[in-house]
Amino acid sequence: METVPHANTNLRRAPVQQRSAERLARILDACAELLDETGYEQLSTRAVAVRAEVPIGSVYRFFSNKRALTDALARRNLDSYAERITARLAVIPADDWRSAIDAVLDEYLGMKRSVAGFALVDFGAPAPDDDPADDANQRVAGRLTELLSGHLGRAPDEDLLRTVLVCVEAADALLQLAFRTDPSGDSAIVAETRVLLRAYLAQVLDRPRRPPCSTASR
Repeated sequence: METVPHANTNLRRAPVQQRSAERLARILDACAELLDETGYEQLSTRAVAVRAEVPIGSVYRFFSNKRALTDALARRNLDSYAERITARLAVIPADDWRSAIDAVLDEYLGMKRSVAGFALVDFGAPAPDDDPADDANQRVAGRLTELLSGHLGRAPDEDLLRTVLVCVEAADALLQLAFRTDPSGDSAIVAETRVLLRAYLAQVLDRPRRPPCSTASR
């Protein structure tokens, strides 16, 4: 049978065969559906197994508990988000950073409104992580820095990562507010979020980059 690699590093055991990968996908799909129906506190690995129509042992084969399960769902969401953005960036001119940022925001909004479980588990599990370095927003900022640096022709250095992280943290707080007041996302707050991101990024991305110093000119 075909072997199937899997990027989730928090799995107890990565699926090797196509059948195992499909079973894992069913488990994550079931988890996402139940999050929408019952919330995180009422979620259980047994309920996920029943919904996915797999033995409970199949769930524990991959995950030690529901925290690990929802974290895997969050990582799958991030992979899907990155794929969506990559497709959008492919048709946006490299010098049009505003459209690129709009794509980043619009794809998040699209997933928030349509992807099962995303309202509770977007890119991080509801239960806090013990490792600050593995914070969900840090994870998102790192992935976006990679995508945007290539598109904009900028080095994915600490300055760009810090800039993207500030945007992610600001957008996260504002969009939580937007969806707290309106299940579809308050359009006025979303619009203000877009204005804020563009104004902040203009200071960085519209600023001419200084050429590297030449020793010959000293």
